[in-house]
Amino acid sequence: MAIDEALLDDAAETGRAYWRFYQWQEPTLSLGYFQQYGEEARNYRERGLPMVRRLTGGGAILHDHELTYSVILPRDHPLARCRDALYDVVHRSVVALLSHWRLEPQLFVAGEERPAREPFLCFERRAPGDVVAGRHKLAGSAQRRRRGAVLQHGSILLAASKAAGHLPGVGELAESAVDADEFARRWLDELSTRLGGQWQPFRLPESIRTRASDLLTGKYMTEAWLRKRRVPQ
Repeated sequence: MAIDEALLDDAAETGRAYWRFYQWQEPTLSLGYFQQYGEEARNYRERGLPMVRRLTGGGAILHDHELTYSVILPRDHPLARCRDALYDVVHRSVVALLSHWRLEPQLFVAGEERPAREPFLCFERRAPGDVVAGRHKLAGSAQRRRRGAVLQHGSILLAASKAAGHLPGVGELAESAVDADEFARRWLDELSTRLGGQWQPFRLPESIRTRASDLLTGKYMTEAWLRKRRVPQ
């Protein structure tokens, strides 16, 4: 999360665009930026799950058997100027990709009134443009802007987590194991085709690493950031 914010700062300053895939060393819960730290968050923490707050919004994501991505675009990129266009391009690429696993995914279209209280977990929620297969959500994203540059976070649920077994992933629905590296490689090919360009490997320079390290210790590892929006007990 600290690296993503450091890349967002860099994109705003240099005009560079970034795409990043990553996974988590152990099951971890990330709270959305606007999400309150309340009873549900405390329950997961009491179960021993590490927890962090994202810079982007949305519901809590249980990062376990999933693939997290971040795309960071500078202000002059065409997709940075339109919030919905970036969601649409990325999510349609996921829909196309999932055809390799013989699923019938589609973009969710809101057809009924949203509940008065949103579910705690992101993959229990539905928003227009989310990637779904039947009644199951497989991918969702959220954005944050800074000086015109945009960071879009998203998660692809590859398989169910023991900590949230009621949420099946691609593997359960396709009845086939999904390799995260293969998924990322195919996805990058699909994105290159749709965006009309080629992504190049990039090693983080020391300046970005230093900025990320400062953000890690001064922000993302602190209780003040995690409990930024706390519900009174």
